[in-house]
Amino acid sequence: MTTPFSPEEIAAEGIKPQEYEEIVQRLGRHPKKAELGMFGVMWSEHCCYKNSRPLLKQFPTEGDRILVGPGENAGVVDLGNGLQLAFKIESHNHPSAVEPFQGAATGVGGILRDIFTMGARPIACLNSLRFGNLEDAKTRRLFAGVVEGISHYGNAVGVPTIGGEVYFDKAYSGNPLVNAMALGLMETSEIVKSGASGIGNPVLYVGSTTGRDGMGGASFASAELTDHSMDDRPAVQVGDPFLEKSLIEACLEAFKTGAVVAAQDMGAAGITCSTSEMAANGGVGIELDLDNIPVRETGMVPYEYLLSESQERMLFVAQKGREQELIDIFHRWELQAVVAGTVIKEPIVRILFEGKIAAEIPATALADNTPIYHRELLETPPEYAQKAWQWTPESLPDCTANGIEIKGQLKTWNEILLALLDTPTIASKKWVYRQYDHQVQNNTVILPGGADAAVIRVRPIDAQPDTCKTGVGATTDCNSRYVYLDPYEGAKAAVAEAARNLSCVGAEPLAITDNLNFGSPENPIGYWQLALACQGISEACREFKTPVTGGNVSLYNETVDSAGKPQPIYPTPVIGMVGLIPDITKICGQGWQSEGDLIYVLGTENKPTLGGSEYLASLHGIVAGTPPKVNFENEILVQKICRDGISQGWIKSAHDCSEGGLVIALAECCIGGNLGAKIKLKIEDNKRLDEFLFGEITGQIIVSINPKDQSEWENYLTKELNDNWQLIGEVDSSSLVINITDDFSVINLDINQMVETWSTAIERRLKI
Repeated sequence: MTTPFSPEEIAAEGIKPQEYEEIVQRLGRHPKKAELGMFGVMWSEHCCYKNSRPLLKQFPTEGDRILVGPGENAGVVDLGNGLQLAFKIESHNHPSAVEPFQGAATGVGGILRDIFTMGARPIACLNSLRFGNLEDAKTRRLFAGVVEGISHYGNAVGVPTIGGEVYFDKAYSGNPLVNAMALGLMETSEIVKSGASGIGNPVLYVGSTTGRDGMGGASFASAELTDHSMDDRPAVQVGDPFLEKSLIEACLEAFKTGAVVAAQDMGAAGITCSTSEMAANGGVGIELDLDNIPVRETGMVPYEYLLSESQERMLFVAQKGREQELIDIFHRWELQAVVAGTVIKEPIVRILFEGKIAAEIPATALADNTPIYHRELLETPPEYAQKAWQWTPESLPDCTANGIEIKGQLKTWNEILLALLDTPTIASKKWVYRQYDHQVQNNTVILPGGADAAVIRVRPIDAQPDTCKTGVGATTDCNSRYVYLDPYEGAKAAVAEAARNLSCVGAEPLAITDNLNFGSPENPIGYWQLALACQGISEACREFKTPVTGGNVSLYNETVDSAGKPQPIYPTPVIGMVGLIPDITKICGQGWQSEGDLIYVLGTENKPTLGGSEYLASLHGIVAGTPPKVNFENEILVQKICRDGISQGWIKSAHDCSEGGLVIALAECCIGGNLGAKIKLKIEDNKRLDEFLFGEITGQIIVSINPKDQSEWENYLTKELNDNWQLIGEVDSSSLVINITDDFSVINLDINQMVETWSTAIERRLKI
C-alpha cells in the first residue's frame, strides 16, 4: 500500500501495519499527520484497552450502592445519608521510570482530576508502589524520586495521602510501578458526566496553557521500556499542583452553577482524548479550533496541540449563552478559559487550524469503536508455573526447635524473625509516609502505619467535625508473587486481602477500582497471566459483593535487555477497595492496646504454606510453590466476625496475617502498640516449624480483647465460628515470647530490638 508515511513513521506512532490499513478504510483515505498521531494515541493500549477489553467485560459492575460504574472518569458509590463517594486508581509507570519525580507527581495530579471532574472534592490519596532491590543505586534513585514527586504534588495541592503499599523485588528493577488512587466527596447536586450534548452548545477549554510537554504519553505508556527510553523524556508531563488547586476550586464552583453540561479531564492523549470521548459518549460531534487554544510555546503545529499532555487542563460543554459566566469564574481563579469549539450534530471530531481542517475523524473511531484483539489462551499452564508448583518444603534443610540452616549457617528463629523484619517489603514505611501530609483537611482518623487500612472521616465542606461520624476505609493491595505463581488464585487473594484489611478497621467492603499492571499481552504467557487474573478478580468480587467501578490497565510493563529479550514484571493486579464505616468512633488499629489483653486468632481452619512466601523468597532465594488459596466461605465469615467484634466494642486491635505469616503479624502488633506478647502455639505433628511460624495464609486475623469481655466474646465466637478460632496468649509488657511447649521458646525477643531493626531497614539501605 502506497502511503504518505514510511513504515518507520507509522510504527513510531505505535500503529501496526494492519491497523494502518483499518484507519485508511475508516477514513476512506490516507490520514494526515495529525490524524495519524490521533489514532496512534487513541488506539494505544493505554487508551482503548484493545487487548484487555474482552477480559474486563466479565467483571461485576452493578450493585445496590453503585451510582456510576466503568466508563466515566471515576466510579461513584452511595454511602447513605446523602453522601456519595467518587474513587479511582490510575498508573503512571513508564513516566516514573524515566523521570521519577515528574512521573509520580503528574500521576497524582491526573487521578485527582478524574475525581473532581465528576463534581467531587478530593479528600484523600493512596498509592501502590513497586521497585527493584534497594541495594541497587538506580532503584534508590527511582524510589526517592517517586516518593518526592508524590509528596510534592499531594502536599501542595492540599489533599492528604493517607495510605498505600510499597513492595521491593528485583522483578521491578527496570520497570517500577506507580499506581495512584484518589477519593472524593460529591459536592454537586448532580454527578457530572462526560457525554457532550446540545447541538450548538459551546465547548470551553479551561485551566493551564498547552505546551509540548507530555507529547505522545499514551503511546509511550503502551510500549516496552528499552535502553533508549530516556530519550522519551518529552513524553513525561510536568505538573503544577498550585495551579491544580485553583482548578479544583474553579471547577467545583462552575459545576454548582448548573451551566456545565459535560466535563472531561485532558489526561492521556490530551485534546484528542477529551474531544473524541465527550463526542462519542454523547452521540454527537465536536468541532474545535486550535487557534483559540492558549499556548505556552510558539510555532506549535496541530500534531503537537492534539498530542500534548500538558497538565491541569479540562474541556467543558457549557449551556449556550452561559459561557461567559463560566469564563468569569476561571478568570477569577487566574486560570485560562476560552470558547474553543462547538457541539455539532455530525458525530465527528473536526479540528481546525489557521482556517483549514487539520483533522476530521468519526468520534467513535477514536473512542469506542477501536481495535480489539481476541487472543488465544494457553491450553496448559506455562512451563515456569508447572515447574514452580512441583516444589515442596521437603527440599529445604531440616529445621528444629533451635533453627534452620540457611546458606551454610544455622539461623535461630529469633534471627530469622529479625531478618524478615529487616526486609524492605515488610519493614516500616515511615521514611515514605513521613514525607506526605496525611492530616491536611483534618479528616484523617488513623495515621499511616497505624492500621491495616486507611480511615478518613467523610465530612461535607460546610459541616462541623463533631457532627460527622460517617467514615470511609480505603486500601490498596496485591501480593504479586502469588499472582506470578498462580494468576487466578493470586488475584482472588488480592481482593480477599483488600476486603480483610478493611474489615480489620471495622469497614464494610463496598466496591473496588483495579489497576492491572502486566507485561506484554502479545506474549502467550503474559496474556495467560492477564486472563486468569481477570477471572480471579471477577470471581472474588462476586463473592465479596464488591463490584468493579472502573480502573486502569497498564500493559507492556517490561524492559528489553541488551540481547533484546523482554523482562516482564510480576503480574500485579492492584486492588483499590473502599468500605463504609457508619461510626468512626467504632474502629481499631493493629497495635496492642493494653497489657493483659487476650490475643485470639480467627480463621484457624486454613493452613499456612511456604509457597510464594516472603520467608522462602527473602531468606532462601526461592520463588516457587503454590500460594495460599482463598476459602471464600471462611474468609467472608471471619471478616464479618471481625467487623462485628469491632462494632460491639469487644475487639481492641485487629491485624491480618499476610506477608511473613503468623509470627510477623504478631511482631507487627507488638511494634504497633509498643507492647509485647506471651504466645503459646500448638504445632501439629509432622508439621515443619518454619511453615508453621512463617508460612502464609488467607482468611486469618489476629485480634485482642479486654479480659472482662472474654466470656461474652467466646460465646459469640463459638456460636458463629464453631472451632475456627483459638486463644493463643496475652499482651505483655516488653517482649515477644512464642512457646511451642510449656517451657520452650522458639521466639524470645525484646520489643526494642524488633523496633530498631524494623524501623531503620529502609533508611539503612538508602544510606541516610
